[in-house]
Amino acid sequence: MRDDNPQAIADIGSSYRAVRARSEELCGPLEVEDYCVQPIPEVSPIKWHLAHTTWFFEAFILQEYCPNYRVFNSKFNYLFNSYYESIGNYFPRPERGNLTRPLVKEIYEYRRHVDQGMSALLKGNTRPDVLDRVTLGLNHEQQHQELMVTDFKYILGKNPLRPSYNGATPKSNDVSVDRLAYSSFDGGMASIGIEVDGHSFCFDNETPKHRVYLAPYSLSNRLITNGEFEDFIRDGGYDDPRLWLSDGWLEKKQRGWSLPEYWSGEQGDRIEYTLSGERELDLAYPVTHISFYEADAFARWAGARLATEFEWEHATESQCAPIFSSGTPNTELHPQPASEGDQLKQLIGDCWEWTSSSYSPYPGYVPLKGALGEYNGKFMANQFVLRGGSVATPPGHIRTTYRNFFYAHDRWQFTGIRLARDVD
Repeated sequence: MRDDNPQAIADIGSSYRAVRARSEELCGPLEVEDYCVQPIPEVSPIKWHLAHTTWFFEAFILQEYCPNYRVFNSKFNYLFNSYYESIGNYFPRPERGNLTRPLVKEIYEYRRHVDQGMSALLKGNTRPDVLDRVTLGLNHEQQHQELMVTDFKYILGKNPLRPSYNGATPKSNDVSVDRLAYSSFDGGMASIGIEVDGHSFCFDNETPKHRVYLAPYSLSNRLITNGEFEDFIRDGGYDDPRLWLSDGWLEKKQRGWSLPEYWSGEQGDRIEYTLSGERELDLAYPVTHISFYEADAFARWAGARLATEFEWEHATESQCAPIFSSGTPNTELHPQPASEGDQLKQLIGDCWEWTSSSYSPYPGYVPLKGALGEYNGKFMANQFVLRGGSVATPPGHIRTTYRNFFYAHDRWQFTGIRLARDVD
């Protein structure tokens, strides 16, 4: 970006206001008691998300570029720093639910204070590095918007009352889905990743663009459904150690897994909790909230495997131009059944799809300079890559090169299964 481009400055200001407003809109249906709960270490209190995303702008932009900026509360750097060791010490993640103070209303005051500082910064000509830093901050907040949706689903879903997030009534769907089919791809040399061009945003872990050889392969034309996963359960899939990785089998036993997250009841009488409340399990909907271990065991049971992240990206971009999600959010906030047709479906915006690829750097990867170099690079170990976005991902935030990553046991995100096979 050029520092004398008034349109770029106007656009970033508009985007800033829209993204910040969206975080608060998501909290609209919540009561104040919902803001402070942390059922498991992975799930942060909602008020912590609101404060942390605000701290990001304060710590990485206002304090760096605005000499006259007045810090709202110097102790917030300790409370709301997530993991940036080079910034200083931070409050332990598993204990965030103990932060009854500051009050929720103080968090909103903090947001107003930082927003005023950002508004003043963005009024006039701004250096390209500032605009780039703001863009990163907005994408960071969008990531937390997705985490907020999945976190308050876990918070409400673990409440015995199983309340609806927005007061909506769970929808029933009488559609059926086509029999699972596979689309074949020739493979060969594939371009993976994104080239930084100074105009389109990407995270550093999506770079650099590079070439990868792919053997011929095929992908299932849709996500695995609740009904198909029920068949796996009925066939003893959770009880057959031959289907499971050793670590997965141990995890399953220790955590007592016998169903996906949010399922309850016996076969033929299953109930699923959604953000609209409990409903009878719909067999046509994609199975979601499962771990990598469960996805891998299901794939082995089905005589298939999980795709690599490179196969997923190659297939998605082979079918159409690189996809950037757009349009309005999925108001039901639940993955929808696949449409008819033979083409690949549900690629973007239903479930994050587990891949068999370990989260590691691309050849030639260079992290961001300074403290922001801790954003992605230091997590490149012991996690798996997921692709495709979910119903909780903000529209416009996802693209075909986007690399999400979680630990193999994680289930609280909208995670699902697409199968792959080798082609002779």
